[in-house]
Amino acid sequence: MNNEKKIFYIKLFHSIIFLFMVACLAYIFYCAVVGRYDWTLLVALSAIVFEGLVLLINRGRCPFTNLAEKYGDKHGAVTDLFFPMWCARHTFSVSTTLFIIELVWLAWGYWG
Repeated sequence: MNNEKKIFYIKLFHSIIFLFMVACLAYIFYCAVVGRYDWTLLVALSAIVFEGLVLLINRGRCPFTNLAEKYGDKHGAVTDLFFPMWCARHTFSVSTTLFIIELVWLAWGYWG
């Protein structure tokens, strides 16, 4: 398999993970709104926390970026194939803010 195909598959896999994380954030929001607390919420919360830890360990750099660079992607950006750059630039700040709001909302609903 040539490097262009490898980069394509790296970006495709990254995009699938990204969409899963967006679905997790949406589900957490849904649970906060309706007051649902169950194992599926725990799975969604765990996925987001795990991703955050991976990024924290890698100093804010996605491991897929390193992998894409290894196969010759000039910038290593794994989002530019499927998502616009403006989306990629603001993903972490928007999702982190949303996650914090969701956690506060869940805690308020659970203990408040």
